[in-house]
Amino acid sequence: MTGARFTDGAAVDFDIGVDPAGLADEDLFRELASLYRTRLDTLRYGPDAALENHFRRTAELETEYMARCPGREVTPDRLTQAF
Repeated sequence: MTGARFTDGAAVDFDIGVDPAGLADEDLFRELASLYRTRLDTLRYGPDAALENHFRRTAELETEYMARCPGREVTPDRLTQAF
């Protein structure tokens, strides 16, 4: 990480954000919720660089979530016949 600093024990790169591996579960969920909340506005109105950053950050956070919760609960009502 270039330009990394430490905040509350987690490495922060102010160009890309907090390393997802350094986030507590509650902070990871909060970061994901924030991204989902801003997704449509970023897609519709954000410059290309903001959209690229959104894609990258979403992938980082979702990858970390999946690594922590590989056996996550899947609600049967959410499944379609194709799955």
